Amino acid sequence: MYVLEEVKKALKEKISEIVNAKESEISFEIPPKEEFGDISFPCFMISKKLKKPPNEVAARIAEKFGSYEYVKKVDVAGGYVNFILDWPKLSSKILEEITRAGKNYGRGKKKNKKVMIEFCQANTHKAFHMGHVRNICIGESLSRIFEFAGYDVIRVNYQGDIGPHVAKCIWGFLKLYNGKPPEDVDKGKWLGDVYAKANKAARENPDIQKEISEINQKIYAKDKEIYKVWETTRGWCLKYFDKIYKDFGIKFDRLYFESEVEKIGTEVAKSLLKKGIARLSEGTILVDLEKYGLGVFLLVKSDGTPLYSAKDLGLSTLKSKEYGNIDISIHVVGSEQRLYFQQLFKTFELMGSPLAKKSYHLAYELVNLPTGKMSSREGNVILYEDVEKELEKHALEETKKRNPKMPEEKLDEISRKIAISALMYDMVKVSPNKSIIFDLKKALELEGNAAPYLQYTYVRAKSILEKAGKAEKTSGYAYDNVHEYRLIRSIARFPEIVERAANDMRPHYIANFAFEISDRFNEFYQFVNVIKSGEAEKWARLNLVKSFMIVLKNSLDILGIYIPERM
Repeated sequence: MYVLEEVKKALKEKISEIVNAKESEISFEIPPKEEFGDISFPCFMISKKLKKPPNEVAARIAEKFGSYEYVKKVDVAGGYVNFILDWPKLSSKILEEITRAGKNYGRGKKKNKKVMIEFCQANTHKAFHMGHVRNICIGESLSRIFEFAGYDVIRVNYQGDIGPHVAKCIWGFLKLYNGKPPEDVDKGKWLGDVYAKANKAARENPDIQKEISEINQKIYAKDKEIYKVWETTRGWCLKYFDKIYKDFGIKFDRLYFESEVEKIGTEVAKSLLKKGIARLSEGTILVDLEKYGLGVFLLVKSDGTPLYSAKDLGLSTLKSKEYGNIDISIHVVGSEQRLYFQQLFKTFELMGSPLAKKSYHLAYELVNLPTGKMSSREGNVILYEDVEKELEKHALEETKKRNPKMPEEKLDEISRKIAISALMYDMVKVSPNKSIIFDLKKALELEGNAAPYLQYTYVRAKSILEKAGKAEKTSGYAYDNVHEYRLIRSIARFPEIVERAANDMRPHYIANFAFEISDRFNEFYQFVNVIKSGEAEKWARLNLVKSFMIVLKNSLDILGIYIPERM
């Protein structure tokens, strides 16, 4: 148990004795401002049980609290009891546990729980744009958070490789390009352009729509000629996607495809029909969810073609068969699909799926153009590759300025990693329920809430250790400088932040924490002289710098952010 957890446990015991409550009924908050204290106990819930005003309960706790070695002062503000901790006493213990644990500091105990996280879900035969990038960044960082918190994580990617969008792209490939791609292009990326042009042509011509519908039927029927084109073009897309996964350091445990679950989905839909969970309506199979306020959930079209919903039911069956009991199943999908997932999860309940009551839709808002929402139908999207190249170009310019003697090959490698990190951080630093307008210049800032700022702060801390050399270990230093204990106070919260990020499924908690402690460190760097301190202060402060580096590195590792040696 970490030191701050021990402190909270002791506070819970004392409070529960005073108000005659169970420890499970006592929960703490982090005060919104430092001057309010370090740990806050809101008395509102317990006041209802005691049938007394919250401020009266708070005053009683403060009066009866007595003494505790790590609490310097107890204050009351409205219905809150605020505890100000004795940081000179706590600091050495906290830094000792950080340096002892190292890369494992903040890591949760093994929970023996299986979490499946389904993310990315880029459809083949379409462009890979910045909306997909946000998805992949949220999904990967969330996977790392759960792993760090002690869960067994299964990364899966469910991709649409059949359906009307594929038929449109294949129509465009055959009709607009005679089935031959241009030379010297990434074929997977190029197919995104083909799709956009085909979609535009289809909107303007009903005859083309009919031709696309025929191609769609032939794909499902595995028509020899069309199916061969489908296999070839699908392979180009998957090869292109693999490069992107590699950029972000992602390895999926399982790639699922619509083409492999469509038959299973149709069978599941028919079984629901037999059980009376689904019904027929003008040839379609549907689940009536009107009484739950969720409308009608269509599964199979009148021509026998399974819809996305039926395929998802087939997918859930396959997931459970392959991975057994899954404790938590998370779907990282845009917020516009909120109703769809409510319908899907309610259907899980009705059919008795093993994933019922275990499935969650982590909804996120999309990345927008300055002019509005992106759409792969229109072709007005910010493509991942274009953004990455532009970021890499700017990162290379800045890295070269600071390291003129660095070999070109090394410059290219570092610049690429900085570019990907800038992109990754910018996608996760904002709460998923808020939209993003991507600003390339801000993403590469060395000052402000951006990955290069955090990376540069780490490099700055590293340079202090290198310049300082060795210092003789001493004991008894109190860490009573305000900038020292403000930094310690911040980095000590890391285990709690990891736990909260996993419980709430919010990667931006880690990003905001990394930014906060980097700010605190730079304040410390500005006002506290480490290298020219006395021997006792020097060793203690170097220990603090080392502890900060451990916590920042652990935070950035969780987010998939590259840690440079130089910048």
